[in-house]
Amino acid sequence: MDVLQQLLKTFFDWQAMGEVIPQMLTVGLPNTLILAVSSGILGCILGLVLAVMGISRNAVPRWIARIYTDVFRGLPAILTILLIGLGFGPVIRLLTGSTNPFPLGIAALTLMAGAYIGEIFRSGIQSVDKGQLEASRALGFSYTSSMVLVVIPQGIRRVLPALVNQLIALIKDSSLIYLLGLLSSQREIFRIGNDAAANTGNLSPLVAAGVLYLILTIPLTHVVNFMDKRMREGKRARIEPDDVAGVVGKGAQT
Repeated sequence: MDVLQQLLKTFFDWQAMGEVIPQMLTVGLPNTLILAVSSGILGCILGLVLAVMGISRNAVPRWIARIYTDVFRGLPAILTILLIGLGFGPVIRLLTGSTNPFPLGIAALTLMAGAYIGEIFRSGIQSVDKGQLEASRALGFSYTSSMVLVVIPQGIRRVLPALVNQLIALIKDSSLIYLLGLLSSQREIFRIGNDAAANTGNLSPLVAAGVLYLILTIPLTHVVNFMDKRMREGKRARIEPDDVAGVVGKGAQT
């Protein structure tokens, strides 16, 4: 019984959670979303460029995209963040005088996200039937116009669930930015929980941080499942009562 009480006190100290949750919501949550959404948008732009390079008829951009993707998909996220943040940090401070680690953190997350999103876009574009490209060319579109106006939009639509999955990954990876050093007003969810746990010697603030991450990611997971199901099954046609009556009436006449 003493062991159970100790575990409850270690992980579910409601007082410790109550003290840290307001700061997580007012400071940690906005910073986490800034990191994840900014790197997600920039990663999509970079990923689309890499995808186009990856399917290029020219071997040079194909190889550049392949090497970039292999490198940044193969490196651990924590190593990429440290190399970018600590490697370019002194240069950025020297040029701008800024010590804000957010730009470098967003840059590191963007470089990683771009590698994954580039492969997602490439697979989506290549999954579009070649007849779409041939039909648009037959209508007088150039190759570039056909890709931009016909093929690429269809490919992006097919990979929307995978893109949402990547956003979920960015929300979780944003917790690693604390390694670059954050001011009190710059801390994200994990750093606030970790600091509170270190100060109190209790893990309840980390549990609160975990719950907040789950609140962010679980709804997105269900959005992914819904989008995937809708794309596989299509939108069901709504049958009105009058339509049903008409079908029944035709059956009775026959």
